Amino acid sequence: MTQFHSAPSNDTASHIDADAEHLDTALTAAHIEEAVQDLHSIHDWLRFAVSQFNAADLYYGHGTDNAWDEAGLLLSHCLHLTHLADASLLQARLTGTEKRAFAALINARISQRIPAAYLTNHMYFAGLPFYVDERVLVPRSPIAELITQQFSTWFPQQAPQRILDLCTGSGCIAIACAQQFPAAEVDAVDISPDALEVATINIDQHQLYHRVYPIESDLFSALTGQQYDLIVTNPPYVDAEDMSDLPDEYHHEPELGLASGVDGLELTVQILRHAADHLADDGVLICEVGNSMVALAERFPSVPFDWIQFSQGGTGVFALTKAQLVAHSAAWQADDEQAAGQGA
Repeated sequence: MTQFHSAPSNDTASHIDADAEHLDTALTAAHIEEAVQDLHSIHDWLRFAVSQFNAADLYYGHGTDNAWDEAGLLLSHCLHLTHLADASLLQARLTGTEKRAFAALINARISQRIPAAYLTNHMYFAGLPFYVDERVLVPRSPIAELITQQFSTWFPQQAPQRILDLCTGSGCIAIACAQQFPAAEVDAVDISPDALEVATINIDQHQLYHRVYPIESDLFSALTGQQYDLIVTNPPYVDAEDMSDLPDEYHHEPELGLASGVDGLELTVQILRHAADHLADDGVLICEVGNSMVALAERFPSVPFDWIQFSQGGTGVFALTKAQLVAHSAAWQADDEQAAGQGA
């Protein structure tokens, strides 16, 4: 998810102050050396990491929701293992090199509040592995559940042939859709060249360069005349109040992939205004707005947003058909005119 307009300058001083604030929870050289000498097994080091994370009061919102899973992601990366779910691995001993590598990741996670996915450059989405770095958001959308179910509620028989992933970021939604629909072509659209570089890495790694196409575009601006059976979008949707209160971990993500105006709906409203022009007659828009769902429903009370229920957790994702988007075009127009009047 990257944003529609240019980035504001970062407040470098505030980030320096935030890092300094956490230095007192960082591991000292003596502390690390003690751990290297006294701790031996995977279980020992997982417990140690969890204790340090709990003492540092970390925030988990980038693919895990607890200290144990976060520690497991970092340690499995150090050991070149897919996961540590096999209990028989827990008593395996680490080498000195492995211990020190893991201790360095623990320290970076605590002292700099860097999410695990950025420390490992790796995250799973819809069961698939993706490369990530700080040019893109860490994949975590509940839309993954819809993808693995092949959007069966809206496409019970005929699979979508053309799919648009708008605000693609790492390309995870586009690639996961292409994996689920082997006959489909997918456009992966983003305004950020940096994000598209990451998406291209992932497209190449999944060998989907013949069906997933990265396109630099300001929302629909470069898609004139293009129509899709399915538009999936996870645009920026964090409102101004929430942006001011985000935990430090989120400051490692591109701000323009998060913020979207005062009410979090700046980009979503633009998508609603123009999506119908780019949908086939039986097409569907799937859009995530997260916590801004309340503001969206209040802003357009007459629109029958289909708020999707997820069995694996997550809220704030709606579906609208092309017919519904067209039927409520007057609502988008009225909102546009009101916004224009307020700006005059």
